[in-house]
Amino acid sequence: MATSTSEREASPDPADPTEESSGRNRKRAALAVAPFLGIGLADVALILGWGMDPLWGFAILPPILFCTVLAWIVFSTDFLEDRT
Repeated sequence: MATSTSEREASPDPADPTEESSGRNRKRAALAVAPFLGIGLADVALILGWGMDPLWGFAILPPILFCTVLAWIVFSTDFLEDRT
Protein backbone atom coordinates (compact mmCIF):
# COMPACT_ATOMS: atom_id res chain seq x y z
CA MET A 1 0.00 0.00 0.00
CA ALA A 2 1.38 3.36 -0.94
CA THR A 3 1.05 6.27 1.43
CA SER A 4 0.44 9.76 0.26
CA THR A 5 2.81 12.62 0.93
CA SER A 6 0.48 14.22 3.47
CA GLU A 7 0.25 10.97 5.48
CA ARG A 8 4.04 10.66 5.62
CA GLU A 9 4.39 14.28 6.76
CA ALA A 10 1.76 13.87 9.47
CA SER A 11 3.63 11.12 11.28
CA PRO A 12 6.95 12.31 12.72
CA ASP A 13 9.99 10.13 12.19
CA PRO A 14 11.68 9.48 15.56
CA ALA A 15 15.03 8.83 13.86
CA ASP A 16 15.03 12.21 12.10
CA PRO A 17 17.33 14.56 14.08
CA THR A 18 15.74 17.64 12.52
CA GLU A 19 12.37 17.00 14.17
CA GLU A 20 11.20 19.27 16.98
CA SER A 21 11.48 16.45 19.50
CA SER A 22 15.27 16.69 19.40
CA GLY A 23 15.00 20.39 20.22
CA ARG A 24 12.81 19.62 23.20
CA ASN A 25 15.32 17.03 24.41
CA ARG A 26 18.12 19.59 24.31
CA LYS A 27 15.97 22.13 26.11
CA ARG A 28 14.98 19.57 28.74
CA ALA A 29 18.63 18.61 29.16
CA ALA A 30 19.67 22.24 29.59
CA LEU A 31 16.92 22.80 32.17
CA ALA A 32 17.92 19.67 34.08
CA VAL A 33 21.65 20.46 34.11
CA ALA A 34 21.52 24.23 34.66
CA PRO A 35 20.99 24.10 38.46
CA PHE A 36 23.99 21.82 38.94
CA LEU A 37 26.16 23.98 36.72
CA GLY A 38 25.01 27.05 38.65
CA ILE A 39 25.82 25.45 42.01
CA GLY A 40 29.25 24.39 40.73
CA LEU A 41 30.09 27.84 39.39
CA ALA A 42 28.80 29.44 42.59
CA ASP A 43 31.11 27.13 44.53
CA VAL A 44 34.07 28.28 42.44
CA ALA A 45 33.06 31.92 42.97
CA LEU A 46 32.70 31.32 46.71
CA ILE A 47 36.16 29.75 46.93
CA LEU A 48 37.68 32.66 45.02
CA GLY A 49 35.66 35.16 47.07
CA TRP A 50 36.94 33.75 50.35
CA GLY A 51 40.41 34.66 49.25
CA MET A 52 41.69 31.12 48.97
CA ASP A 53 44.38 30.26 46.48
CA PRO A 54 42.84 30.61 42.97
CA LEU A 55 44.35 27.25 42.11
CA TRP A 56 41.72 25.56 44.28
CA GLY A 57 38.91 27.26 42.39
CA PHE A 58 40.29 26.28 39.03
CA ALA A 59 41.17 22.77 40.23
CA ILE A 60 37.52 21.94 40.89
CA LEU A 61 36.24 23.61 37.71
CA PRO A 62 37.14 20.79 35.21
CA PRO A 63 35.25 18.06 37.14
CA ILE A 64 32.22 20.34 37.44
CA LEU A 65 32.22 21.04 33.71
CA PHE A 66 32.87 17.38 32.83
CA CYS A 67 29.96 16.14 34.95
CA THR A 68 27.70 18.85 33.56
CA VAL A 69 28.52 17.94 29.94
CA LEU A 70 28.14 14.24 30.68
CA ALA A 71 24.72 14.81 32.28
CA TRP A 72 23.66 17.03 29.36
CA ILE A 73 24.57 14.28 26.88
CA VAL A 74 22.61 11.69 28.87
CA PHE A 75 19.50 13.87 29.11
CA SER A 76 19.60 15.15 25.53
CA THR A 77 19.96 11.73 23.91
CA ASP A 78 17.41 9.97 26.16
CA PHE A 79 20.09 7.45 27.06
CA LEU A 80 18.19 6.30 30.14
CA GLU A 81 14.71 6.22 28.59
CA ASP A 82 14.66 2.49 27.86
CA ARG A 83 16.25 1.59 31.21
CA THR A 84 13.57 3.01 33.52
